[in-house]
Amino acid sequence: MTAEQQPSPVVTQAAERFEISVDDRLAGFTEYLDHEGQRIFYHTEIDSDFAGRGLAGALVSQALDRTREAGLRIVPICPFVAGYIQKHEEFADITDAVTQDAVDYVRTQRGR
Repeated sequence: MTAEQQPSPVVTQAAERFEISVDDRLAGFTEYLDHEGQRIFYHTEIDSDFAGRGLAGALVSQALDRTREAGLRIVPICPFVAGYIQKHEEFADITDAVTQDAVDYVRTQRGR
């Protein structure tokens, strides 16, 4: 299959997560909780069948764009999201530092 024939990934927003699908197959997701004007990203996962295609970056890019559009600030507990933001300074203006309060909130809500 050539690059022109490969299906385009589609990012959708579901309950407390963004999902990326390829050819109608769930390829991965990034999970978040909204709390006091912040969107706390705490976990990102890409299925091993889709690894190495840049899908995690595409997913997080769209998730952060939509977070900006929603008027929320980003708290990157997830190491992948944190690393993405370090490489993409266009999100620095809406990123807050990870605090113990944010970590505790996720643990309380998700048992993590």
